[in-house]
Amino acid sequence: MSDWTTYSKEELLELKAETQKRYDEYKAKGLKLDLSRGKPGSDVLDLSNGLLGALDTYKSENGTDIRNYGVPTGLPEAKKLFSDLLGIPAANLIVGGNSSLTHMYNVFAFLHLFGPKGFAPWSKQKVKILCPCPGYDRHFTLTDDFGAEMVVVPLKEDGPDMDLVEKLAAEDESVKGIWIIPLYSNPTGGIISSEKAKRLASMKTAAKDFRIFWDNAYGVHHIWEKNTAPDILKLTAEAGNADRAYYFFSTSKINFPGGGIGLVAASEENVAELAAHYAKATIGFDKIIQLKTVKFFGNADGIVAHMERIAELLRPRFDHVLGTLHKEFSGTGLLTWTPPKGGYFVSVDTLPGCAKAVVALAKDAGVVLTGAGATYPHKADPNDSNIRIAPTYPDLDELEETMELLVLCIKLVSIDKLLEV
Repeated sequence: MSDWTTYSKEELLELKAETQKRYDEYKAKGLKLDLSRGKPGSDVLDLSNGLLGALDTYKSENGTDIRNYGVPTGLPEAKKLFSDLLGIPAANLIVGGNSSLTHMYNVFAFLHLFGPKGFAPWSKQKVKILCPCPGYDRHFTLTDDFGAEMVVVPLKEDGPDMDLVEKLAAEDESVKGIWIIPLYSNPTGGIISSEKAKRLASMKTAAKDFRIFWDNAYGVHHIWEKNTAPDILKLTAEAGNADRAYYFFSTSKINFPGGGIGLVAASEENVAELAAHYAKATIGFDKIIQLKTVKFFGNADGIVAHMERIAELLRPRFDHVLGTLHKEFSGTGLLTWTPPKGGYFVSVDTLPGCAKAVVALAKDAGVVLTGAGATYPHKADPNDSNIRIAPTYPDLDELEETMELLVLCIKLVSIDKLLEV
């Protein structure tokens, strides 16, 4: 397609009239569609219905009655399941709760209230957290809840801008940590390189209590081909910084978001420290869902096979989104996007100053998108350009209709922006 940014005013006005007419036709339909969050659709959830009746016993392999209190760091067989899946020794795991986000919040709260072992509580210090962007909005709202300053660093295809990360961490002792989504980053779907992971694990930091919050939320969510994330716990141990990383994972987008399992992994010393704090907050997580999960999947290979079935359902959705973007915007100069390697999202960038208007226009026609700016701290996208598309929730027919409308919204707002020049 030709470059719309080179069109004359008369050509743009003609395109606007055509596009406006089509948009008005969609608006008259009274659509109610949702592309706002990365939720699994009903067809994906149906694949896990067997989880509901998976139990044929109430006893764990060590004889624990799962209906009762106890086993605060997770059932042995649940630890083995995730140890085998993720390649993390069972001794380095705390398994429990349905949300990895809760573990992230708790870890941050423990650091805030008590500090890493041997260090002052973060609440007694100035704390800055490095936030690769575009990134995950819930990382930012969590960080902000504790009053930490968020410092934006650019996210590249293979991870954060490490030259800037190393500079900031080395020069400022208030830089205490960094958020990382290593495999299929949210929202760009990229993978951190082994080289950058090694630099994170070994870099010199002014803060001796610097921490990496390694959120491997999409670590098994392959769509086209399987990829692996670097082993951050091994890398930090080899670099002499074993306590530097906290690793998070969950089954929330593997089986049921409301009935999954979250976990945190770290060095054995950090796990012992976390377990001591958790012991004050719970006498034990939900062991019933832990055993159900083990029985349903059987082993790590069972999870891998399950994710292949999910990929078969999600692949047409992602193929449609990417195909539509290519068909409608390649060569136009109106939109750029990052083809994800996997995960749950597609990240697009409009012309500067257009994202909020696109989201508002879509909402007026009945399509809810993730709020513009959500992929930056305080929702402050400096270019007002990034939009996160979540193709996983609607069925393919709904997604096709939604993408048609989104294309019209992007074109309308882009034309108005070009007419301002």
